[in-house]
Amino acid sequence: MKDSKTSKVIFLIIFAVYMLVPILATYMFSVAVRWDRTILPEGYTLKWYAETFHHPYFIIALKNSLFLALYTVVLNLVLIVPAAYIAHTRLPGAKMPMDLLTILPFGIPRVILALALITVFTIRPIARSPFLLVSACTVFSMPYMYRPIANSLEAMDLRTINDAARLQGASASQILLYIIGPNILTGIVSGSLLVYSAIFAEYTLAVLITGARFKTLPMLLVEFTRRDGRIASAISVTAFTIAMFLSLAIIFIARKREHGQGKEKV
Repeated sequence: MKDSKTSKVIFLIIFAVYMLVPILATYMFSVAVRWDRTILPEGYTLKWYAETFHHPYFIIALKNSLFLALYTVVLNLVLIVPAAYIAHTRLPGAKMPMDLLTILPFGIPRVILALALITVFTIRPIARSPFLLVSACTVFSMPYMYRPIANSLEAMDLRTINDAARLQGASASQILLYIIGPNILTGIVSGSLLVYSAIFAEYTLAVLITGARFKTLPMLLVEFTRRDGRIASAISVTAFTIAMFLSLAIIFIARKREHGQGKEKV
């Protein structure tokens, strides 16, 4: 028993080191004066952050990445939540096709997806537009949104809930918004965080579909990686910190809402 606990502790320590060391190294490199001749940085400075924040495209790229991820999350929610609800209540036979359909993006390389969309949508203003990029990101990220929501729906007794709500005179939209929605909030939050983190760091689709006309943070990061790794590290740290605080804020709001709903039920 002791050996089992010891092995678990050792495994957790190794896992924590494996996950944290690259992040800490990136943080240290972003404030290092120079770090290529010694084990530890030769000095520390915030110069690279100053250069990052004063770069003319940094705020634009950050805003583009934030809004790209946000619009993708919203579009995913608008498409996936009603479709998953209908498949799990009115059309049980559609569950299997939907599962297969939402897995397909994993088997399609992003390069092929981007080139296919560029070839098909050649009419202005859709061609190579941010709208086309959001659409591509939505298709690519559907599995991340669908699976948590589907799991939350499968954990509920949907038939009983639906029947009870309809007996009270609730419409399908009211059931979805006021009864099903709050009960699958955990799945919605999980899916939204997965989609947001995946699209916030998306590079391939952005560079192929819109290119420099809609510069995102990953594109700026690649550009600086070729010039100065310290500025690239500062951009990475900034992006990671923003994403982390956004995720914590979403989780906090969701838990607070769930806690409030629990008190109302009591």
